[in-house]
Amino acid sequence: MPGNDEVDRIVDAWLRERPDLDFAPLQVLSRVGRLAKHLDRARRTAFSRSELESWEFDVLSALRREGAPYELSPKALLQQTLVSSGTMTNRIDRLVERGLVTRRTDPNDGRGIFVVMNPDGLIRVDAAITRLVDAEAELLSTLTAAERERLASLLRKLSLDFD
Repeated sequence: MPGNDEVDRIVDAWLRERPDLDFAPLQVLSRVGRLAKHLDRARRTAFSRSELESWEFDVLSALRREGAPYELSPKALLQQTLVSSGTMTNRIDRLVERGLVTRRTDPNDGRGIFVVMNPDGLIRVDAAITRLVDAEAELLSTLTAAERERLASLLRKLSLDFD
């Protein structure tokens, strides 16, 4: 077993000060929170090397996962990225300004539009996801494949109620 980490020290201090409380949730969720900060830092680095902000990566990766011709309606994009319609409109406008996406009229409904990823957006999102996968693999490098699978399964179980 590994040695004590900062969460162990925090929980031990709380147990000393408040022995009447059960600090078991902190043992898990404080570690998740601390790991999230490391993950956020790794993601920002991976995205910035591709000259993308995190929100730009979110939109472009939704388009990329859709497959060629890499297009989605704004409604589908906001459902995948969990933002409001006003936020999505603003994000699409900014991505259009940067030349990473274009708007295209829906041929089946002249009132609707599709957001289509441009070649530069494709290059950037592919580079960013490659860097991200490498960075995330490094964050998990102390775990065996079986441990990673078990952790993923447990986190999936925990997150199902939120999704």
